Amino acid sequence: MARLEGYLLAQGRMHEARREAEDFADRMPWLTTAQREDVVHHYVQDRVELTRRVLTALVARAGELRQEYTERYDELRRRLLCAAVAVLVGSAALCAGAVLVVR
Repeated sequence: MARLEGYLLAQGRMHEARREAEDFADRMPWLTTAQREDVVHHYVQDRVELTRRVLTALVARAGELRQEYTERYDELRRRLLCAAVAVLVGSAALCAGAVLVVR
């Protein structure tokens, strides 16, 4: 399902880039048909490459953030576990002390 979604998203971006390229080429009415198609082709290729670079950078950053958050979560979990153990040991010590005082 995710691959299909990615494919559809990519196709949508391609159509968007093509539409923008054609709008860009329309602003140059002096171009011949071949020149216009060449401009449109290069514009689309540039947009696709830009999108690829941006997505690659986003994926890399997402991986970095996932690693950072995982490390932070693990550290917080360790600290919470240590605090819980300390509370349990302290409670056990208090209970033992109370039993000794009562006897």
